[in-house]
Amino acid sequence: MEMSAAARSTGAAGREELDQILATLKDNATAFARLAVSEKVGLLRACMAPLSAVAPRWVEAACEAKGLAPGSASVSEEWLGGPMTTMRNLRLLADSLERIALGGHPGPGDDKVRVTEAGQVEVEVFPTSALDAAMYAGFSAQVRMQPGLDLKAVRAKQGSFYAQKEPRGGVALILGAGNVASIPPMDALYKMFAEGYVCLVKLNPVNEYLQSYFEEAFEPLVSKGYLRFVRGSAEEGSYLVNHPLVEDVHITGSDRTHDLIVWGGTAEEQATRKKNNDPVLKKPISSELGCVTPVVIVPGPYSSAELDFMAENIATMVTNNASCNCNAGKMLVVSKHWADRAGLLGRVKSVLARVAPRKAYYPGAFNRYEKLIGGRTHNVSKLGEAAEGQLPWTVVEDLDPRSGDALFTTEPFCPILSETALDARDAASFLDQALAFCNNTLWGTLSGVMFIHPRSEAVPEVGAAFERFLREVKYGAVAVNQWSGIVYGLVSTPWGAHPSSSLDNIQGGLGWVHNTYLLEGIEKVIVRGPLTVFPKPPWFVTHKKAHEVAEKMVAFEREPSPLKLPSIVLSALFG
Repeated sequence: MEMSAAARSTGAAGREELDQILATLKDNATAFARLAVSEKVGLLRACMAPLSAVAPRWVEAACEAKGLAPGSASVSEEWLGGPMTTMRNLRLLADSLERIALGGHPGPGDDKVRVTEAGQVEVEVFPTSALDAAMYAGFSAQVRMQPGLDLKAVRAKQGSFYAQKEPRGGVALILGAGNVASIPPMDALYKMFAEGYVCLVKLNPVNEYLQSYFEEAFEPLVSKGYLRFVRGSAEEGSYLVNHPLVEDVHITGSDRTHDLIVWGGTAEEQATRKKNNDPVLKKPISSELGCVTPVVIVPGPYSSAELDFMAENIATMVTNNASCNCNAGKMLVVSKHWADRAGLLGRVKSVLARVAPRKAYYPGAFNRYEKLIGGRTHNVSKLGEAAEGQLPWTVVEDLDPRSGDALFTTEPFCPILSETALDARDAASFLDQALAFCNNTLWGTLSGVMFIHPRSEAVPEVGAAFERFLREVKYGAVAVNQWSGIVYGLVSTPWGAHPSSSLDNIQGGLGWVHNTYLLEGIEKVIVRGPLTVFPKPPWFVTHKKAHEVAEKMVAFEREPSPLKLPSIVLSALFG
């Protein structure tokens, strides 16, 4: 089930070249760490123009690799998951550092920080501005800090790198993801501007075709010897991880790859080393490794229109990027006694049937699909006519939650959505059962999705169970009434797994990225959105003008202005 499977680089850098690149980075590490904050702001803003210039070619290359038709609405995925989020990251990081340079904290203001009834500090990190609030009406995001941190401690820890008087700096290695284009550069931006490292990004062979576009977009950092991108396979990755000049490692990929790096090459060695707390890798490592992402539907009085919108939302979670996302919706969790259970599932399948199957571009997809679906005949629906090189959208219904089925513990990373029903007769007991199911049965600690009707939440015992779910569920990101992919895309929101993960039980990973307010001591992020949204969000797979909206959003994120909103809204209205 190795996610990277047999992907091989077509232009791997040689060891002599890697040595030279690392030596140059090392030579510049302390100088970069000690740059005036205002100079770092200038470097971030200097990347915006070249990123804007290269964006159309970057998107075109990604669409060709993934089999997305030029000019189609599906192209929006590459605009939103590539240049748009990267541009937003540059801008929000620069804004935060600018506030530090002026003698303050990175933000947000004290009016956005509160203490919950349970005593946890909660920081509102979205919307970041009035324009955010206008663009994403009804959406909000709160970061809950780890228990035990008070208001003073949260502020004291925030952006701690910038409290160092003479930081030494160092070289961080980014082992890049192969699925979403913005992941490698955004991981590097965090390591550089939040933690003070210079960075070498080893691109995944799956999307190493993006190297020249990354180098063009980040030329102000590359030319000064602060950031480099290289190609390579597993051999080059292993060489770099163990290189004496590399002091810190970050990986986006699979838990299996993480354990090979940290604990050794065989199951026996890994078990022995874990028992003795003796990792092969002695360096700090952070990671983002995925999840069997649940979509928990709290039974409630949903209207037919609300169920239709939810179905489009869920289908989007499944189809985006050919379902090769660590936050793709993978497990519908419903009540066995909910009257609309069959109706919602039928709606989801109807939407999936209208979406053309995608190229199964990620290595190993066919093998994983066969291992998880092959031999199943009962309650399996294959939707759409899959051509050569494609896989059909596949729905597996009515899994027994007590069965130990592989679909509960294996992230498919291919177009599979499963459904299971809990034996709960009311919304409050369902929430408590869903909490136990997510924490104890499903694999992964990265993110989860839940839908709850406002009228249900208003019932005191349901509202209390809902808050208990939010407080106790072990996901780094919880999205209410919307997809957890939004937590990735908003960028002011930290992105990472719940801190209950550990080096020897890695689950969804360790550490955080994005997090442009530079918060430290994070427990989880909660994003809330309306049950239905108008105009339809541009990330919806059913949005007919999504590509037009997404391209315009890159220019908006480079330099937000009320004057740019009408054009975006006009395109969105026809979606």
